[in-house]
Amino acid sequence: MRSTLSKIAAVVATGVLTLTLAACGGSDAAGKTLRVGTLSDAPPSIYLENGRFTGYDNELLRDIAKREGFEVEFVGTEFAGLLAGVANGKFDIGSSTISSTEARKKTVAFSNGYNTGFTTVVTAKGASLKDVAALGGKRLGVVQGSVQDEFAGKVPGAQVVRFPDYNAGFAQLKNGTLDGWVVPQDIGQKYLDQNPAVPLELGYTAEDKDTPSAFAVAKSNPELLKKLNDGLAKAIADGTVARIYGQFYKNTPLSKELRQGGPGLPVKNLDA
Repeated sequence: MRSTLSKIAAVVATGVLTLTLAACGGSDAAGKTLRVGTLSDAPPSIYLENGRFTGYDNELLRDIAKREGFEVEFVGTEFAGLLAGVANGKFDIGSSTISSTEARKKTVAFSNGYNTGFTTVVTAKGASLKDVAALGGKRLGVVQGSVQDEFAGKVPGAQVVRFPDYNAGFAQLKNGTLDGWVVPQDIGQKYLDQNPAVPLELGYTAEDKDTPSAFAVAKSNPELLKKLNDGLAKAIADGTVARIYGQFYKNTPLSKELRQGGPGLPVKNLDA
């Protein structure tokens, strides 16, 4: 009798295990904790505060995750390896004000956009670097692998100096070893606001029109991509995107497409 009961228990346990594995298998995000690669030093979009990853991008992602039934675990990383980390499964999601460029779409898939922005060159006050021509021959600091890296690489004669993060580039700009620090405008303005004693200003600025910031996922995970897009659409519709944006961007207006009831910013992936 004991032997028979043991066999029955083993069969039941095996069945439970099989069901559990089936529930966790595949790429369905429901009920899972997903690893999110992000940066720690790019306020107001993405930054670390009191040991917690926050910023507009990450708080919006937390809201989407709650709506769509999964958890998120943020992991600090360098931008240069972020997209490769998403593509190879190290991270489930990339959250780092990632511009959805055509080149990057070869590596990952992007959610629909949740922000637009500007690229700007932070310079010493009075440097008069107000146009692309003035940047020729100058030492321009960038975060390696960023859209600003691409921008600086196209400036004729510029000496591009690459850094793993924003803090490193800003430090070099302050000590005078860079002529300009090429960053998203909101990040540049935030550093100026936080360092009023440093004589810096915003120089040349260009609008990023067609490559909105978006969350990155592996091309092999269309289910997660759909969840991100569904959650984002709901957050736009009920005004949550506008509310979270307003918490972090005090002086920069939100794109009309992302305001409550707006149509959003669709991103077309290469395999779509």
